[in-house]
Amino acid sequence: MGEQVKLDKYLKKILNSRVYDVAIESPLEIAAGLSRKLGNTFLLKREDLQTVHSFKIRGAYNKMSQLPREALEKGVLAASAGNHAQGVALSAKKLGCKATIVMPVTTPDIKVGAVRGYGAQVVLAGDSYSDAAEAAAKLVAEKKLTFIPPYDDDDVIAGQGTVAMEILRQHAGRLDAIFVPIGGGGFAAGVAAYVKAVRPEVKVFGVEPVDSDCMDRSIKAKKIVTLAEPGLFADGVCVKKPGKITFAICRKYLDGIVKVTTDETCAAIKDVFEATRAICEPAGALALAAAKKYGEGRKGETYACIVSGANMNFDRIRFVSEETEIGEKREAILECKIPEKRGAFESFIRKIGRRNVTEFNYRFSDPTHAHVFVGLGVGGREETDKLIAALEAADIETIDLSEDALAKEHVRHMVGGHTRGIHDEVVWAFEFPERPGALMQFLQAMSLKWNITLFHYRNHGADHGKVLAGLQVPERERAEFRRTVEKLGYAAQDVTKNPAYRLFLGNRD
Repeated sequence: MGEQVKLDKYLKKILNSRVYDVAIESPLEIAAGLSRKLGNTFLLKREDLQTVHSFKIRGAYNKMSQLPREALEKGVLAASAGNHAQGVALSAKKLGCKATIVMPVTTPDIKVGAVRGYGAQVVLAGDSYSDAAEAAAKLVAEKKLTFIPPYDDDDVIAGQGTVAMEILRQHAGRLDAIFVPIGGGGFAAGVAAYVKAVRPEVKVFGVEPVDSDCMDRSIKAKKIVTLAEPGLFADGVCVKKPGKITFAICRKYLDGIVKVTTDETCAAIKDVFEATRAICEPAGALALAAAKKYGEGRKGETYACIVSGANMNFDRIRFVSEETEIGEKREAILECKIPEKRGAFESFIRKIGRRNVTEFNYRFSDPTHAHVFVGLGVGGREETDKLIAALEAADIETIDLSEDALAKEHVRHMVGGHTRGIHDEVVWAFEFPERPGALMQFLQAMSLKWNITLFHYRNHGADHGKVLAGLQVPERERAEFRRTVEKLGYAAQDVTKNPAYRLFLGNRD
């Protein structure tokens, strides 16, 4: 009885939500090509078409429209990684009140600009939503503003739940599962509560990135778990811990949580583009990525995937495009050892065949053999395995580097850099939150004492900054070096023994 009463409470709140003053009933569209290819029907709920290009306007407006006038007159404040911020800013403009938004420093510029465009004041603080929320709490106390929660609030949850109401009205036929992204859990809580009250046979799955899985960890631990450093790529769901209300609802009513990688998310962004000609943000593609993963080995099922947002900086598209090939297993990255004898190179080329070459790096190694670093377009993992077998059969020793992060992110851009005469070289891979001045801070810390012998960095937009660095560190100073790395506070790994580095960049002496 208690469970039904709780569902009835949220059902009533969702049915009476005030969202359509500012939100549209977004379309539910079939991804026809993808559905034919994979044998299941994928329906895309186009929340990216809202005025603020995200579902967040629903919860924000539903909450603010029910506030007493005196609360609005004080002014409102929100903490957000971007989409909730836009929802609050637009709602404040509609309701005629002032809004202050605290956003992480790592928020894409497109989201910061949009919030300011609605007339809100923006304060940048911290690297994640949780950091921004702490700063927001101080401002609320200092300025006596009215705080608008991004997810852990019944009215916000109800506003987001109207998406589920629309899905079930728009698709009355067979529906096996609905997939919804999870940050703090408000969206998933609202969708799950409505679906389980109206059509309990339909499964509802939450979706999280593998490096921002606070809800999944919390449900498994049966208590709220706080992440130390949530991943930043899908910034719309970059949350350190779920809300208390949302945790309780998701734990009770979700049928499970599917976790997806960055590569899988990027592949789903491409799928959404091919189906709609629209580019969604990483968090907006999580649901489709999860549905594809869940549907592997299944046929004839129907999934509703909520495309939750489309606020992404243009410069991140480059990174998405590169990662898509990896996410779809359509690029093989191989190291091939070719004998230095007549006809050997021609034999290698014949084995590659007419495949599209995405990368090819060659450097003379010694009189007996050469190493070739090659990237090839393939149809999938099975084709990669067959190619490696064919090369090995032709006496071409081959190492598969397709899943080697160091090879994909750094070494492929630096092949041919063997050196001589450098002793005591150590090589480390570092990651740090991408923010203004972060790279210079890193360089200053690492170059004060030790000579930098190798360095590679690529800017991936709002993702983590990734550096491969080689330094001359004498054996007697290794302990001091490690202490310096620990004090720096960045994620770091000693990769001096990595095969990709040793084969293509290492010291030849």
